[in-house]
Amino acid sequence: MVCVKDGRILPNVREKQIELEKLLKIHVLTADSNGSAARECEGLPVELHVIGQDDQREEKRSFVRKIAPGVAVMGNGVNDELMFRQADLSIAVIGKEGCATATLMASKIVVTDVIDGLDLLFMHHRLIPTLRK
Repeated sequence: MVCVKDGRILPNVREKQIELEKLLKIHVLTADSNGSAARECEGLPVELHVIGQDDQREEKRSFVRKIAPGVAVMGNGVNDELMFRQADLSIAVIGKEGCATATLMASKIVVTDVIDGLDLLFMHHRLIPTLRK
């Protein structure tokens, strides 16, 4: 989960998710490496989906394919690459955990802070100059 560091939700992310839920349905799709996803998502307006340990890349892509079109995704792990290629909007976050190069190259937008990425979903006018062809 790109909204976490060391298994803990980053500051201000909870508030942003609560605001964002008024506009979008939020799915948290994670391998739950730290085993803390359920606890961290408790009380948030999100649907938590913990993926298996086998073929995580394909499992994430498959999940996005099922709920497409109109899917925006955020991530930083190598297991996010195929999901990024499947989604309509993919935002790579280069934070304290870094970002896998394959996922970075598959992204449409890159940010250095998850709050900036979430704000793009609120203030979609910011996407226009970034994605202009």
